[in-house]
Amino acid sequence: MPDNRTSRLPVVNLTIIAVNFLYFGYLEIIGDTENTVFMAAHGALYLPAVLQGEYWRLLTSVFMHFGIGHIVNNMLVLYVLGDNLERALGSVKYLVLYLACGVGANAVSLWFDWTFSTHEVLAVSAGASGAVFGVVGGLLYAVAVNRGRLEDLSTRQLAVMILLSLYFGFTSTGVNNTAHVAGLAIGIIMGLILYRKPRRNNRFN
Repeated sequence: MPDNRTSRLPVVNLTIIAVNFLYFGYLEIIGDTENTVFMAAHGALYLPAVLQGEYWRLLTSVFMHFGIGHIVNNMLVLYVLGDNLERALGSVKYLVLYLACGVGANAVSLWFDWTFSTHEVLAVSAGASGAVFGVVGGLLYAVAVNRGRLEDLSTRQLAVMILLSLYFGFTSTGVNNTAHVAGLAIGIIMGLILYRKPRRNNRFN
């Protein structure tokens, strides 16, 4: 019999990707997604604004991207990996993990800016990277408890991807590495909380 877990359509993952592209298209129509001032005015993460009570930016910025390359890179990773985690967790838990990682990574990033920045130059930040790293973290946990393999994914594949992504982030400019690391860590924690290894049915016919 087919496994319903592997044949289930990843509706939430596809919806998240669609919402990201739809909002990106809307912002491109009314302005310029590579313009920092424009992005800050339309929901990107900006410490002074959040401190003034605009906490919704912790969420809206997760669905905003600086330019076509930024959104394509994030959504490509989400498309390739997100369906695996949605099938493993179930749609509701997957959505909870995704949003918790995105918002949590942004909160950690703001705390880091507030604690360690000079407060003279504060970054405007946006992107799904924290949430995407959270998905990778959740998958890493799920693969690990399944003896190193889940569907077509292995621990080694995910570890290499994580190391390469972090390396490129830390060797590039304009990348919110704090959100990446925080998202990854929160994803592992959320995986521990939400994921349950399926029991094997040992009955014989």
